[in-house]
Amino acid sequence: MGYNLLRNVLILSATACLVVIGGCRRAGSASPAAAGPPVTPVAVAKVSQEAVPTELRAVATVDASAIVQIKSQIAGELVSVNFAEGQNVAKGDLLFRIDSRPYEEAVRQAEADVTRDRAQIAQAEASLARDNAQAQYAANDAALQAALHKDGLASRSQADQSRTNAAVSRESARATEASIASARAALEADQAAVAKSKLDLSYCEIRAPISGRTGNLLVHPGNLVKVNDVPLVVINQDSPIFVNFSVPEQHLAAIRRLSTGRRLPVRVSSQDNPGRSATGYLSVIDNAVDTTTGTIHLKATFENGDRMLWPGQFVTAVLTLDTIQNATVVPSEAVQAGQQGQFVFAVKPDSTVEIRPVTVGRSFGNKTVIEKGLAPGDTVVTDGQLRLFPGAPVKAVEPGKLGTGPA
Repeated sequence: MGYNLLRNVLILSATACLVVIGGCRRAGSASPAAAGPPVTPVAVAKVSQEAVPTELRAVATVDASAIVQIKSQIAGELVSVNFAEGQNVAKGDLLFRIDSRPYEEAVRQAEADVTRDRAQIAQAEASLARDNAQAQYAANDAALQAALHKDGLASRSQADQSRTNAAVSRESARATEASIASARAALEADQAAVAKSKLDLSYCEIRAPISGRTGNLLVHPGNLVKVNDVPLVVINQDSPIFVNFSVPEQHLAAIRRLSTGRRLPVRVSSQDNPGRSATGYLSVIDNAVDTTTGTIHLKATFENGDRMLWPGQFVTAVLTLDTIQNATVVPSEAVQAGQQGQFVFAVKPDSTVEIRPVTVGRSFGNKTVIEKGLAPGDTVVTDGQLRLFPGAPVKAVEPGKLGTGPA
């Protein structure tokens, strides 16, 4: 009896296993027929044709177009400062005042010397007129005495005396003429002293030689300043302003050719605010290639009216050489990197995707030039590539509404 019971239990167990296995097979065979691959939501974009500029990009530095150290041209006490540190000043604005009293006194003294010289000249000219009259009288008297001596009416000594007096009168007139010349020379010297003293007086007011931004005040009122000594302040001219950068020397020939007869545009953006940019033009190509780096130094000029660029600042400079017309471009985020090279997911007419190998050109902004592999009008996936595989069905959605699960 025990044997029969064990046999019945084994039979029932085997039957139950067969039923379970059969049910599992039926469930497994029904699953593929019931569902296909899930539809993946993706962001897409059309391949387009655009005019693409040929650009050279480099890290650049901003330099003031002029840097002036303001120094005193005279010695004296600094009595006032007429600007605020960091202030923009215009050419001719008053910056400093130096005690002018000693220089005003020097002007008065020089002008007094000129007045004295003119009086001396007037006195000498009057003396010259007197001496000329006396010389003329002596000459006439000498001629008369000589004639009388010849006729025996005057002694020889009288004739000699008259001739001597005439000679003395002539020399006296010549001496007076020399004194006039000396007085006129002294007048010219004193007039130059007046001009010099007035010039020194004008230096008591120090004005801005250029327009620009002042830096820190280096000498404060009350200090004595010397001639051409330490700077009082430094002014940087920041409008216009220069941007200096270097590019590889292999581009030199193209830059020289394209810059002949026209200005090449240069665009810069700051590293702290890349969305804001300024546009200028290439103004200087250096006269030699840097042999240590294999680069050529370039300088661009910017008006900088809004003071966006700051001396000493690091910026990104983009030099535009020429423009490629009708280039095939896609958003840069569509290009993926794989083991066989770069590719994109192209959307076919049946809303499935395929892997399309591409040859990539240069990038500009947020777009990339496709040299081979795509045609204008093709549709490529720009977001959601991680969930895709060849033949995967997709559904285009707005980039902002892209979800993480199947549609």
